[in-house]
Amino acid sequence: MSDVPENSPLPTCSKISFLLELKKDEGPSPKKRKTAFDEDPSVKLEHRLGGILCCAVCLDLPPAAVYQCSNGHLMCAPCFTHLLADAQLRDESATCPNCRVEISKTSASRNLAVEKTVSELPSECKFCTRVFPRHALQNHEDKICEDRLTGCLYERIGCGWRGPAHEASAHEAVCERPHKSAGDVLPALAEREARAADHTRVYTQIFSLLSLEKITFNDLQLKPYRTEEFIHKLYYETLRFPSFGHQWVVKAFINNNQPHPTHTAHREITYQLILKSKPQCELSVQWVVARGPFGEARLAPRVSSHTFRGDDDPAPAPLPLADPEDTNRLLSNKAIHFRLLMFLTNK
Repeated sequence: MSDVPENSPLPTCSKISFLLELKKDEGPSPKKRKTAFDEDPSVKLEHRLGGILCCAVCLDLPPAAVYQCSNGHLMCAPCFTHLLADAQLRDESATCPNCRVEISKTSASRNLAVEKTVSELPSECKFCTRVFPRHALQNHEDKICEDRLTGCLYERIGCGWRGPAHEASAHEAVCERPHKSAGDVLPALAEREARAADHTRVYTQIFSLLSLEKITFNDLQLKPYRTEEFIHKLYYETLRFPSFGHQWVVKAFINNNQPHPTHTAHREITYQLILKSKPQCELSVQWVVARGPFGEARLAPRVSSHTFRGDDDPAPAPLPLADPEDTNRLLSNKAIHFRLLMFLTNK
């Protein structure tokens, strides 16, 4: 067989044989290599990560902040604060549910790597069941999803239609409300104005109180104490503070002094303003509890009032938390910080 010159092309059959020999030397194609996860398609990376990164308490993926004990066991922020609050109510040390090592706000730490990993895991939209990364899901459900529940454009003039966003245009095209007379839509507008007035009434009341002559404010700390009863109940109390020439304290209770607040998931903080000195005359006082410089929870605006005569104190009232879920967050701290504004309304 004659030699083929180096610069001359190989015959077609020779090319094919040459390429086949090369493939045998290289081994199987990477695309055709199978793994154990290919044989079992139900075992996906996100499913395995979901089982690894879930909270040790609620066994769900953390929605936001993730804390870990000194041994690395993970807890979502709500469960972490709930554990600390339970320990405060029982007068015990909080422990990790997995390894029982002691946990606190100083010993536990945030796990930012887990938080970022969880935010990238896929999750289904509750309306259209499409899958999105967790960090983008909220924006999709609130503003983008065509199946999200929405109202009619003419809701403010009395239309009560509710339905998927993709059906809103078709409904608005045939909605009867735009064709109603002014007299027909007046009741809906009056109801809307009444709700707006209720919402702004408390702010108007506070601005009116700020024009009074005698106003004081104090930044207070509610510190935990326990009763000396058979079942030790947790309560909070501030140090005495002066206002309008008298001495006052604020006391707070959990679930209005319920014997076993750890037996219920619903928790509420009630507080009471108490006059400690003997007044020479009646004191008509109004007050507002606000978030202080070191406070950790937002408080809703609410004005309280009472006439102090020296022999009666106002009944405990709920601490007006803007978010009731912040109750455990406050109970997990060593003290509750807030600001008390007091207005003397005596004529």
